[in-house]
Amino acid sequence: MFIGAQVSLYPMTSDFVDVIMSSLGALDPYRDKLRIETDDISTLMVGAPEPLFDAVRDLFARAARQPDHVTMHVTFSRGCPGEPDDPTCRCETLTRAQGLSLSERQAEAQEAVRTAPALGVAIDVQFSLYVLGQDRHMDEIYGCIDFLKNSGTFLRSKNFCTRLQGDAGAVFETLRQAFLRFGPAEGHVTIDMTASANSPIAR
Repeated sequence: MFIGAQVSLYPMTSDFVDVIMSSLGALDPYRDKLRIETDDISTLMVGAPEPLFDAVRDLFARAARQPDHVTMHVTFSRGCPGEPDDPTCRCETLTRAQGLSLSERQAEAQEAVRTAPALGVAIDVQFSLYVLGQDRHMDEIYGCIDFLKNSGTFLRSKNFCTRLQGDAGAVFETLRQAFLRFGPAEGHVTIDMTASANSPIAR
């Protein structure tokens, strides 16, 4: 399986270069666990979901600790049939999920969010889950929505997406669980998300 993310960070400040470059330092602890490639548009991260979501979380949390408004757009993907298998992307959660019912997966996802570490950084996220190449894909999406509403990070539903709000630790754990627990374990699943912190509208 191939698991990865394309990440773009957008600080709303004239010092955006410094914010981006200093925030990329948050990825240093993950460079031996992930393939990380940065260009002038985005940063590609490839690897197992544990370090992958932690790295994206820490990147955004580092930028969000600055006082200025910052947003981040991320596309997560697993199981894309157009990508080669990568042994670094092995994931026990996906292997285990194959034998679990939807309600069991929801319960395990809720427990993972409940025990997520608090980072002390408040963020907002909107995201959409796409279960691709499956006839009954809406069953998985509705199951994910039920999980989200009980996750403790759910804010509200919107057209085509769901709003989450809370500490970065719990919000990114909610995203990781949505990515791993819903949709076929060997299927193609993607998440399209935008995160925001320090928005002047919220002040």
